[in-house]
Amino acid sequence: MSRSPRQKTALILGITGQDGSYLAELLLAKGYAVHGVVRRASMFNRSRIEHLRSGTGRNRLTLHYSDLTDHTSLRRIVQKVAPREVYHLAGQSHVGLSFEIPEVTSEENATATLALLEILRDLPYAVKFYHAASSELFGAPRTAPQNETTPVNPVNPYGCAKAFAAQMCRVYRQAYGLFAVNGIAYNHESPRRGENFVTRKISLGAARIRAGQQKEIVLGNLDAKRDWGWAPEFVEAMWLALQADEPRDYILATGRATSVRDFAAAAFAELGMKLKFSGKGRAETARRTDTGAVVLRVDPKFYRPVESTTLLGDARLARKALGWKAATIGPAVARQMARADFAALKA
Repeated sequence: MSRSPRQKTALILGITGQDGSYLAELLLAKGYAVHGVVRRASMFNRSRIEHLRSGTGRNRLTLHYSDLTDHTSLRRIVQKVAPREVYHLAGQSHVGLSFEIPEVTSEENATATLALLEILRDLPYAVKFYHAASSELFGAPRTAPQNETTPVNPVNPYGCAKAFAAQMCRVYRQAYGLFAVNGIAYNHESPRRGENFVTRKISLGAARIRAGQQKEIVLGNLDAKRDWGWAPEFVEAMWLALQADEPRDYILATGRATSVRDFAAAAFAELGMKLKFSGKGRAETARRTDTGAVVLRVDPKFYRPVESTTLLGDARLARKALGWKAATIGPAVARQMARADFAALKA
């Protein structure tokens, strides 16, 4: 692949994920030469970017095999590609799973970020680095909403690893002058979200129930609240953060919290199904009012050992400095996901 002298080059770690695929689309549309790091596996997991490899990005999208724990190959890829922008979106991203595999979570989300910072520090030219931090580093904050100065207080292994990585980005920014940005993103969803995440479990489950392919969805804490936004909007903020004159940390959030219960109700309503909830806590259920059948059931095994308190982001700095504001919020996200999943089933 050749590029013109003025063409920007970006490297995306985590390009096959939800955010990585949307970011690749955005950068290709802006004329970038895009390189992505993928794992070598016996089965391809590239469904989110397959349309780019055979479509508009065919001549400007290049994939490289590596792994977050293989720091030598990552260094070689960076040296070969010589990117001017690096987006680090890869790692173990499931909060609940981080309790089951805390060491892998730490290696991929904390140690790998430090290794990347070391690689970029040694480059003979300036590079801009975006690190996908997370609201989970706040864990159980004492104040709401949270902003860029809120103290970290993670309550799960994922949040602890992200807190370490975010702080190392600040250290390398201050000590070595690296253009390192932490995007402290709150939950952002889409039809490309993995099925093991509660939002996609709800939207896809609602679509399958509406289509007669599934009878119920089993969830955990319906009272848990999250600041849910729309992933395609969040990747635009990632790009904007690296176009700024100075590196900073940014809260990326909608500023509104939605409960799991309300998210589910919105997804079902979009497909013409009204839910009626009964019971409390771990015994709660919801049934379709048109048929009376129970379609949503709570199982205590899906409760987290420690649940984050209400995480709500204050994104005023991103709005002021980047001109970015989330437009799709909570129930609207649920409706779009349910609609897209049902359309895909019909197709």
